[in-house]
Amino acid sequence: EVQLVESGGGLVQPGGSLRLSCAASGFTFSSSVMNWVRQAPGKGLEWVSNIYTYKNNTYYADSVKSRFTVSTDNAKNTLYLQMNSLKPEDTAVYYCAAGRGGQYNYWGQGTQVTVSS
Repeated sequence: EVQLVESGGGLVQPGGSLRLSCAASGFTFSSSVMNWVRQAPGKGLEWVSNIYTYKNNTYYADSVKSRFTVSTDNAKNTLYLQMNSLKPEDTAVYYCAAGRGGQYNYWGQGTQVTVSS
């Protein structure tokens, strides 16, 4: 059974930080491309970041580059997103998803991030 379970979302003030986690099971995490995708209120899905777990390549959308860091703990089958210098426009539901080339085979349920004073 494939499962992706996000956690770590919440309410944070502008300029603050959050660390999201995605616990994966049921597939070969260590040979996957793991993605973070978000959806702001009233908006479509926006790709945020990904990491190639088998060669440690990372990529970021311009809107989050230099503020967010994606990483994995392959021994724990866990994906992370460290979010610093958060802005109100980062408010969204954040999903982890496994796949590449825009094709996502597995999705988590999402975790809400709200950036507001």
